[in-house]
Amino acid sequence: MLNGPNTRSPFDVIAIDLDGTLVDSVGDMHFAIMAMQETMALPKSDESDVRKWIGNGIERLVHRALSADMYANADNSTFTVAMPLFEAAYAEANGKHANLYPGVLNGLIWLSQLNSPLVVVTNKARRFAEPLIEALGISDYFRYLIAGDDVTEKKPHPEALYTAAQCCNALPQNSLLIGDSISDIKAAKAAGFTSISVSYGYNHGMPIDHPKNQWRTDAVIDSFLDLPDVFERLRQNR
Repeated sequence: MLNGPNTRSPFDVIAIDLDGTLVDSVGDMHFAIMAMQETMALPKSDESDVRKWIGNGIERLVHRALSADMYANADNSTFTVAMPLFEAAYAEANGKHANLYPGVLNGLIWLSQLNSPLVVVTNKARRFAEPLIEALGISDYFRYLIAGDDVTEKKPHPEALYTAAQCCNALPQNSLLIGDSISDIKAAKAAGFTSISVSYGYNHGMPIDHPKNQWRTDAVIDSFLDLPDVFERLRQNR
């Protein structure tokens, strides 16, 4: 149980991003990228590079690893070979080198006592997301998982957030997304959700509250342990 003000939830559903918000999974992804590159006789990427490349789904991660560029695509023949190699290696590593961020477990315990349904909303495919949250022992805290292949458009498109709200019979304006990236903020804004951003995570190496970030979140936290204070402030402002 967290210390902090006793408060009722100001939200009818609380959606939470997975990688970079709940889970530091860069170790798993770095392992898979290196295995792919070793098989293809390519130079191996540093973990620091992989940390910057995470976001927007594993397809973008593989393109970035092959091109060593945030925005470029590898040629189609190379990507066609690389993608199944990455997926096989990632399935092997999934959950073995990943950890919950400090404070997340206690934060989930506190959130679960507010009687607002919790929903994981991730761009990660279900076949990877579901085993990961189970391996880390947090699946029971969530009523639903909305994975990247459960929707037509991934975040920053709002479809997954609309789906989360609909599953819980909630209105978007009474809903919250907790995430780590500009993509999460964009999705929340587009869906009409309130957003809370964590200051850690995988926002492509840029602090989420950097002055050059034109996409402003409603609150920034350094840890899930900060949630009681932020919820109380947001409740008072509604």
